[in-house]
Amino acid sequence: MSKTVIGIDLGTTNSEVAVVREDGSIELVEDGGTPIMPSCVGLAADGRLVVGAEARNQYVLRPEHTLRSVKRKMGTQESLPLGDQTFSPTEISSMIVRELKARAERALGRPVDGAVITVPAYFSDAQRQATRDAGVLAGLEVERILNEPTAAALAYEAAGVDQAKTVLVFDLGGGTFDASVVRMEKDLVEVLGSHGDTQLGGDDVDAMLFDHALELLQREDPEHALSPVGANRLRLALEGLKMRLSDAASAVLAENALATLEGVDASLEWDLDRRTFEEWTTPLLSGTLHSVRSVLKETGLSVAELDEVLLVGGATRMPIVAELLEAEMHRRPRCDLHPDLAVAYGAGVMAARIMGSQQHRILVDVTPYTFGTSCLGELNGEIVRHQFVPIIRAGTPIPARKGQVFYTMYPGQDAVEVRIFQGENPDARQNVFIGNFMVEDLDAEAADNSEILLNMGLDLDGILHVTAVERHTGLSKTVSMENASVERDEEALRASRLRIAELFGDEDGEAKDMEGVLKALEAAALEPDEEDEDTQIEGSGELLRRVEAALPSLDEVDAADMARAREAYEQALEAGDETAAERALQEIEDILFYVESK
Repeated sequence: MSKTVIGIDLGTTNSEVAVVREDGSIELVEDGGTPIMPSCVGLAADGRLVVGAEARNQYVLRPEHTLRSVKRKMGTQESLPLGDQTFSPTEISSMIVRELKARAERALGRPVDGAVITVPAYFSDAQRQATRDAGVLAGLEVERILNEPTAAALAYEAAGVDQAKTVLVFDLGGGTFDASVVRMEKDLVEVLGSHGDTQLGGDDVDAMLFDHALELLQREDPEHALSPVGANRLRLALEGLKMRLSDAASAVLAENALATLEGVDASLEWDLDRRTFEEWTTPLLSGTLHSVRSVLKETGLSVAELDEVLLVGGATRMPIVAELLEAEMHRRPRCDLHPDLAVAYGAGVMAARIMGSQQHRILVDVTPYTFGTSCLGELNGEIVRHQFVPIIRAGTPIPARKGQVFYTMYPGQDAVEVRIFQGENPDARQNVFIGNFMVEDLDAEAADNSEILLNMGLDLDGILHVTAVERHTGLSKTVSMENASVERDEEALRASRLRIAELFGDEDGEAKDMEGVLKALEAAALEPDEEDEDTQIEGSGELLRRVEAALPSLDEVDAADMARAREAYEQALEAGDETAAERALQEIEDILFYVESK
């Protein structure tokens, strides 16, 4: 095998890594007798960086030196304090990924080159790019960002699909939730639709229990205010209480030394029964059923048309989850794969496919979001500047490329601002702003309004690439919306990588390969993923087939433009000039988008 690729489930609460053995089998790497590694990072008393169980073990006594549950903060600019330093969520996540990479290398006995990293299907463009950057900072080439429900479906499919099935993958983890409808057949896994909530998970159940516990404490003494150490000790005890209630009708929490801000100890003894716990939990979980209904509506399927419901994610261990789903779906959900490990195993299946060591399977994923732009148009009977125009709609199979023609507001306009949004509201201001850019130096001598071709490409990682082309002059600008409104700073990435390497004590070795990693990162931002032929983003072969299909409908001007672009492409191929060939292909595609949008 020329390239070693691993599968990583980068979770809110726990993370896992899968490796592919020489015989093509997939194995979840264990450390300390378990493949589950807490997603915790800390600084030990001696200044060492610790990741996983050791970091979680010090969480109570060194709360200011320990971080966990950072996944919800991915894609934000938030600074996370760790000791006397601060880190971004991407940097903390990269430390977790780096430890998983090290575990995989120990298990395989050789270096690891790349990784498939999973994310919630409902992760935004910014969150996906932050996850990719975390992998790069950890020294990996990120081969694929894979949606978690899709990975879980791959795991179930790998376990054997004896007949075609349409299933609902219900993925409730520590910090996020997704519901996806997936069609599974022999050699085919097709995601039909996804819906979810990146701010709903087991952490919210823990927070609810914590609030109830504080209320009990303050009944005994209204002056009680827990110190950070006392609060963290209580949080960990409540997590254990929640887990025990998954198996028992009631459970007791007894904590006798909860430190307060006043320097005294408080005690709490709490006998909680599962019925009460579930009464409190049900309102939180009702949001998951809303997502289930939404994805069924999106895919046009009824409950009766689903063959199975698959449970994924550690929070699905709570019996109330299966009970609510059974009442909604009229069938008992399946949970025969380990809920904490299914996603990592599915990432391993994709890693094996990339390495070429497993039977070829076709994987079709979809975007859960609609992407578009704003323009001058009519909204509620008024002419406004913020009408939302969808270009890539939710449920579109990825990779996808779509385009639409727009016009400048007046002849001779020399610049336009392109604003990109994510959402479904006809008022662009009510959707999520992804980013913007200017296209300047337009044809100032134009007698008519200039035509602007706006092309959007959504790659296999769910990351958006946008190109705006002035039809008359060919002036174009391409922007990768890689971190929402935050422009990627390569120097900052380099500095982060070296700082993290120093914390791990091997800055020299990390510095040597930094340039290569960043070059690969830059290339990945500009080029489509090089997947199998059936998944590549509009490869040249497919593009030329579209040309042949469009030729009969081209008018004289378009036909001449197409002939010129095709000739330029052929000449570039003969000369071995890849840059010129890519430029010619882009021109061919721009002409096609213009023709197909008429």
